Amino acid sequence: MDLSLHQNDIQTAVANALLEDIGSGDITAQLIPADNQAHARIISRERAIVAGSAWVNEVFRQLDPTVEVIWRVTDGQWVRPNQTLFELKGSARSLLTGERCALNFLQSLSGTATLCRQYANMVAGTQVKLLDTRKTIPGLRIAQKYAVSVGGCFNHRIGLFDAFLIKENHIMACGGIPQAIEQAQHIAPGKPIEVEVETFEQLDMAIEAGANIIMLDNFSPDAMTKAVTHTHSKTGGSVKLEASGGITNATLRAYAETGVDYISIGALTKDCKAVDLSMRLV
Repeated sequence: MDLSLHQNDIQTAVANALLEDIGSGDITAQLIPADNQAHARIISRERAIVAGSAWVNEVFRQLDPTVEVIWRVTDGQWVRPNQTLFELKGSARSLLTGERCALNFLQSLSGTATLCRQYANMVAGTQVKLLDTRKTIPGLRIAQKYAVSVGGCFNHRIGLFDAFLIKENHIMACGGIPQAIEQAQHIAPGKPIEVEVETFEQLDMAIEAGANIIMLDNFSPDAMTKAVTHTHSKTGGSVKLEASGGITNATLRAYAETGVDYISIGALTKDCKAVDLSMRLV
C-alpha cells in the first residue's frame, strides 16, 4: 500500500487518538519541569514484524515537532526480544505524553503484520494471494490494511466505494445475478464487480453476466478445484476466483493448492494480538 496516498487518513487517525488520550491536557506530565529533556528507547519484548512507523512519526509531529524520532528498524523487518525499535529525544513531558498513543499504533499494527506473515508462510510456494476483509478496527482500516501488506498478504477493497461485492442478499434484492451485475455496470462503469456464488449454476450465471471476480462461498477443496478448471476453460483466466467461508488453518493449504486466485480471511485483521512493546528512559 502506498502511504503517500493516505496521509490525510494517518493525520486524522492520530489526531483522534491524541484527543481521546490527552483530552484537556496531560496532568501527570505537568509534574515534570517544562524544560526537562529526556532520551528514551522503545524495545520489543517478543519476536515480531514491525509495522506502523508512519503513525508513530505523526504522533510526535502533531504533539511536539521538536521531538527527534530515530528509527533503528524499518517496517517489514523481523525483530527479536529486547531489540531497540526506535529512540526518542526531546521534552520529557512530550515523550511521556505521546508514549502510549505511539505504542498503541505500533503494537497493534505490528501484531497485524506478524499474523499476516504467519498466514503468508502457510501458503508459500502457491500462486494464491491472501486477502484481508472489511473486518477491521473502526477508524483504523487504512492502518490495518497497510499492516496486512507489510506482513506479506494483500488488500481487498478498501470500503464500499471502490468495488462491488454482490452477495446473497444483494442478489435476492436485485432479482438475480444477471440483474445485479447489469445494474452495477450501469451505476459505476469500470469498477470491479465481484459476485458471491454457492453453486456451479450460479458460477456459470456470474461468468455469463460479466463478473470480474467470483467468490466461491463454502466450496470444498475438491469442488473448488473443479470450479477453477471449469472457469478457466470458459474464460481463459480472465475471470478470477476467490475462496471464502469455512477456511481454517488446517485447510488453508489445501484451498491454496486448488489453483484459486485469492483466499479472503477476516482473521488477518480481526484476530490479531498486539505485540508487547516497552519504552524505557535512558
